[in-house]
Amino acid sequence: MKRVLMFVVVIALAVLGTGGYRYYAWVNNTAGAADPFDEVGIDLHQMMPGFVQDWGCARLKANFGTKTLPPYGCQSATEPGKWQ
Repeated sequence: MKRVLMFVVVIALAVLGTGGYRYYAWVNNTAGAADPFDEVGIDLHQMMPGFVQDWGCARLKANFGTKTLPPYGCQSATEPGKWQ
């Protein structure tokens, strides 16, 4: 039983670590993308808690600013097509 529990914990940490790194790489644009419209990054962004989403949108805005429209989840509620 202890081995099964350890296996589940290791798999959960691997999944969380991979997802967290992928999200961090997307918001900081470590790949040098021309725009923030990465489907995986946007999906991960929707799963994050509110304060992480706010941080992610701020990082994306700093990286892409006025070069492009904001991705889904970072658009202003009052002015569609504008950053939050």
